[in-house]
Amino acid sequence: MCAQKTQDLEAKISPPQSLGSFEMGRNDVNVICTYGKIAVWFGRKIPDYIIAQVLIGISKVDQSTVHEFEIICNFDEITEYESKGYTLVSYGKTAGGYRVNYSIPFSNKKALFHLSKFILEELRKGEARKDFYWNGSDCDIQRLYHEFKNNIENWELKAINYKTEPQTSR
Repeated sequence: MCAQKTQDLEAKISPPQSLGSFEMGRNDVNVICTYGKIAVWFGRKIPDYIIAQVLIGISKVDQSTVHEFEIICNFDEITEYESKGYTLVSYGKTAGGYRVNYSIPFSNKKALFHLSKFILEELRKGEARKDFYWNGSDCDIQRLYHEFKNNIENWELKAINYKTEPQTSR
């Protein structure tokens, strides 16, 4: 049972069925939560402080959340990314340099700061979509909704989808 339950959401978020996905946001950012992933769409015109509030809000609810990304860079640049708080996962020689995989831990504020800068750079070219991986439960999703609702203006619930039990044929 979630400790922060409110009457208006209790029936919606805690039915007898398992939660499939939970969609929330506003006109310039959309968040879809499932048990393993938080998918975020950032619109081109989103203010930078909203990006920060989204990343910090996720971090407050689950610091074990990570964002994974791959880049091709020179060998010397590998440590540059590590100095930003990124965790090196793997690297290998490839055409044009090194193919490097990093994990950005939401427990590291420095890494979140650099991730927000990276998102802002992407937004100069158009919208941005990011996937963040977590072990969120119904309670965590509810806590995340409340975190955003309390700290981001015009935040709203958009859709709740429940898992349906597979039909068995006899």
